[in-house]
Amino acid sequence: MGRVKELIIEQLTSCNGSVGELLEHINAQRGKMLRSGLVLLSGSCQGKITDQHIRVAAAAEIIHTATLLHDDVIDEGQKRRGLPTINILRGNESAVLLGDFLLSKASVICADLEPRVNKTIAVTTARVCEGELRQVIQRQNWHLSESEYIDIITEKSASFFSSCCYLGGLLAEASEARVQSLACFGRNTGIAFQITDDLLDIIGDESKTGKTLGSDADKNKLTLAVIHLLNQTDEKGKEVIKSKLNAGVEGKKDVAEMLTLSGSLEYAHKCAEEFVDKAIEALADFKESDAKDALIETARFVVSRGA
Repeated sequence: MGRVKELIIEQLTSCNGSVGELLEHINAQRGKMLRSGLVLLSGSCQGKITDQHIRVAAAAEIIHTATLLHDDVIDEGQKRRGLPTINILRGNESAVLLGDFLLSKASVICADLEPRVNKTIAVTTARVCEGELRQVIQRQNWHLSESEYIDIITEKSASFFSSCCYLGGLLAEASEARVQSLACFGRNTGIAFQITDDLLDIIGDESKTGKTLGSDADKNKLTLAVIHLLNQTDEKGKEVIKSKLNAGVEGKKDVAEMLTLSGSLEYAHKCAEEFVDKAIEALADFKESDAKDALIETARFVVSRGA
């Protein structure tokens, strides 16, 4: 991970002036580098970490950072890891363009990687964007089903997790069966991560999460807990829920209470845990190792955040 951070800093400190200042702010906001870790741990499960692992892990983190910049514009986020977001500091234009700049930097890192690795990264980036677009289109679709929600978060979040694990195994020259098992682990872990992230948007503590919460409700994005709640009530009840979601802070507090009393929060958390179980099951045939244990702990961690 130290080598990954060095490569990222090398790529993001090559600019001077105001752009360099923005990149320094981004570096200060760096989080747990979960996706980079998945690349390295998946590789370690099957062999040695190579220079290509380092480059892919760095590219994954930079792409993820770019998506966060764009997300903050879409959701009007004000804080990210306890610091002001770029869109708050410099406006939406700077945030969007900086996100685009980071995507180009990721392309530079990947330029000399083998074609199938590059293709996987490109396809995954497109899937993430498609998933985000589908979610925006489905705002205020009060008839969105659970399966449709899972499809959307699989595209916007879980496909990225899956590809990180897939590439980690591929670059370690794992068998096709093992590579697919790692991809399955990543996909299910990613789904559990996004379900939990959506729950934290409702019941999380901003002082702990370090980012602006409540944006899903503000933008009328349906999450698994809200979908479950809507399915538990009649048309009159649905209208009450809709009005509460549009009624500001107090209305959202009422919705959070309704989600708790109806068992919808518990239902969503249980679903996330079930996807973690599926993720861990995908590693059943892998020999015991520190890397395997770390992957399992990572999967368990994603549903325990904020607990």
